[in-house]
Amino acid sequence: MNLPRALRIGLLPATVTALLLSAAAPAGAVPKPAPAKVSKQAPAKAAPSKTAPSKTAPAKVSKPTPAKVSKPATVAKPATAKATAGRLAALQVAKQINYYPSAAGWTKMWTSFDARTVDADLARARGMGADSVRVMVFPSVFGYPTPKPEYTAKLAQFVTTAAGHGMTVKLTLFDWWNSYGDVTGSSTWASAILAPYRNDPRILSVDLQNELDPDNAAALAWAKRLVPAVQAAAPAIPVTVSSNTVARLAKVRANLTLDYYDFHLYGYSERALSAIRQAQAVVGSAAPLVVGETGVSALTWGEGEQAAFLARVFQAASVAGIRSVAPWTLYDFTPGAIPDSAVAKSPGEYHYGLYRTDGSAKPAAAVVKAAWTGTAFPASVQDLGFENAVGQTPWRSFMPELGVPSLTRSAAHSGSWSVSLSGTGKASAGLPSYRLNPVTAVQPGQKWHAEVWARGNAATGTTQIALSWFDANDKWLGGQGSALLANGTTGWTKLAVDGTAPVGAASVQVHLKSGANTGTVWFDDVAMSVA
Repeated sequence: MNLPRALRIGLLPATVTALLLSAAAPAGAVPKPAPAKVSKQAPAKAAPSKTAPSKTAPAKVSKPTPAKVSKPATVAKPATAKATAGRLAALQVAKQINYYPSAAGWTKMWTSFDARTVDADLARARGMGADSVRVMVFPSVFGYPTPKPEYTAKLAQFVTTAAGHGMTVKLTLFDWWNSYGDVTGSSTWASAILAPYRNDPRILSVDLQNELDPDNAAALAWAKRLVPAVQAAAPAIPVTVSSNTVARLAKVRANLTLDYYDFHLYGYSERALSAIRQAQAVVGSAAPLVVGETGVSALTWGEGEQAAFLARVFQAASVAGIRSVAPWTLYDFTPGAIPDSAVAKSPGEYHYGLYRTDGSAKPAAAVVKAAWTGTAFPASVQDLGFENAVGQTPWRSFMPELGVPSLTRSAAHSGSWSVSLSGTGKASAGLPSYRLNPVTAVQPGQKWHAEVWARGNAATGTTQIALSWFDANDKWLGGQGSALLANGTTGWTKLAVDGTAPVGAASVQVHLKSGANTGTVWFDDVAMSVA
């Protein structure tokens, strides 16, 4: 897609490497805005079986020996078919990271290739549990239609480095490319890039083009001819074309015969389960589906929401039976790291990393490591006791014009911090609150319980904890509220609410509300459960 992210709306078995090597051997709340994303496809530059139960054996009866009948010969599957099947199995469970070095994004990764940095970065990714890495290849840099030896050597070094860390490689071809009229040149270039890896188990898969636009007739016609050409050039390697919306995925599915489908999930992570199931419905049983990119900018939404976003997506994917989710991206980017493009002009694009530019880990890194290693997400991901550092909470203010929640040490039920609301107003649209989208994927019929400890000082108005339900289109479906906190000055009191996710529910918000309150209330120690 040629739009910037900002304009776009929108655990696990044995290692992939082992699989590949085996295969290669012969209440009244309003919706929140979607986290923005800039497409990484910037405007192109001119191209220079069950076990049967045991039974008691019957008495043996002698019978004449029948004449021997020869069995028909077994027809062996071609080695390439076995290899493709092995890779397809592997990519469905791949713990894959999207990658560029922090100081050299997109084309700069290759023009300023730093083998030591790549080695250190992939070692870090492997330490998190990653067993596969996606990298993009650019015709404009590598040389077109004949790749330059110095660039194919850099790619070979990257593949070798990844393999040294026990990681397979997914290659995305034709990034920053729109010369769709040149099918012959495109086929020649792709074949040359893939030739050294035709039977190489280190290459997991090939993505023909990042987020190809199927509404572009020229792009679609080009892809219809290039997909079979790439499949012929490297028949053992599964080929896909990534899509960044369900609608585009449907058009790709209808027009291209792919080995698997790659869905890039951005936007509303609280409704990720709904989005993934829509994508699964589009693909059907035709081929496997993976989530090849997902994430949110910490600059726009904060590091706490970035961590919660990824936790929601991993949770939703697990519920849907999708076992490969690839975060975008390993590192934040330094100023100047992204070449001149629409992507470079979007400040948020520089802050999707699991790690900051100084190498320190964001909360999101712990979430991804937990998902990849099959351990529980950190308790801090939902910040239920309000002890997270500033900027590292997924909670958000609702209707701040009527009252802004404040983190405070003036009172705490446990720990050091709580959140307070003072001097609040009210409106027909609702009450001001502090709200959270939990990381648990919502499904109709679930029974939710939420509680919080609250206390007041000269409190007035309405103070409670509430649940608000939304459908897949972010339409409010209703909600439930707890009993009210008594007005006046009170000690810590538990408020609790129970609700059943209604038909059509795709997400829920937990609200800590206090409206028309001329005094002060404090909230602390939220707890939630789902049955």
